[in-house]
Amino acid sequence: MSATTPPTTTPTTTPTTGASPTTVAAYAAPAAKAPLERTTVPRRPVGEHDVLIEIKYAGICHSDIHQAREGWGEAIFPMVPGHEIAGVVTATGPAVTRFAVGDRVGVGCFVDSCGECTYCKQGLEQYCSQGATGTYNAIDKNGEPTYGGYSTHIVVDENYTVRIPDGLSLDVAAPLLCAGITLYSPLAHWQAGPGKQVAIVGLGGLGHMGVKIAHALGAEVTVLSQTLRKKDDGLKLGADHFYATSDPTTFEELAGTFDLIVSTVSAPLDMDCYLALLKTDGTFVNVGAPEEPNSLNMFSLIGGRKTLAGSMIGGIAETQEMLDFCAEHGLGSEIELIRADQINEAYERVLASDVRYRFVIDTATI
Repeated sequence: MSATTPPTTTPTTTPTTGASPTTVAAYAAPAAKAPLERTTVPRRPVGEHDVLIEIKYAGICHSDIHQAREGWGEAIFPMVPGHEIAGVVTATGPAVTRFAVGDRVGVGCFVDSCGECTYCKQGLEQYCSQGATGTYNAIDKNGEPTYGGYSTHIVVDENYTVRIPDGLSLDVAAPLLCAGITLYSPLAHWQAGPGKQVAIVGLGGLGHMGVKIAHALGAEVTVLSQTLRKKDDGLKLGADHFYATSDPTTFEELAGTFDLIVSTVSAPLDMDCYLALLKTDGTFVNVGAPEEPNSLNMFSLIGGRKTLAGSMIGGIAETQEMLDFCAEHGLGSEIELIRADQINEAYERVLASDVRYRFVIDTATI
């Protein structure tokens, strides 16, 4: 498939059955570290349980950059990134029961799983023992590569599609499909709420949603950021306190303060310093994925019965729960809407921390 093939903006699929294959316009990275280019990609015919989604908006996640530049290891090219997808159903398979044409829907970080393992049966498809199928940079059950949301349309099994409540506009809802659930899941699992001291490390695309959600859950929220540059934003988003981690007195002042710390950053941290901020029985949860390893003195854990944990997005049911929660509390992502031809510029700005707080692509411009 050539990255120079002229794009098609309208799928060949019929609006009701999706019987024929589809070619749709997209932006793809033709090779590792190469700029994304306008192209076309195939979409499978709409199957029995599939929905065809006209993508309206797609968020840009830092993990898109990691994968397009092979920061996490060897990847599949050409790659169409994007796992923060919001759109409208335009066709359904004959056995679909959960959605109808015209429904507002979303797709997150995975589009399939085995459905049979213990984790899938518990609604923890993201931890599928066979490995969930990524929305992009993965191989599906038919042996074909998956292509993500930087495109005009996508075909997804209804069981891996979620409904976007009417209380959320599609543009601010798109980033919730990754950034929102990535923070909601650990905050809910470790019971952030009234009486809990919660710290969010980093105030970026993930972190700003962590502040909003933790505040809405009723926790006392502190932002730990490198500088105080975003302090006003953090307080407006719902933080009660804001500290600069570049100031060594921060770690002295806040020692033993937090029940829960959620780190959203994609850079190595001095784990011993951060673990010292936890109370006895406190938990440090990492949701960021640095390309370089961290080091840790085990006495930082032993000396307070502390827990070092990780969390990765959420299952389909929990993602729907998160969307309903965000709609109830008016929690959309803070976004900067861009045209598709600004994607490469947006990648550089993400790396420079020059976005407040999530780039969202208007896919009508692809």
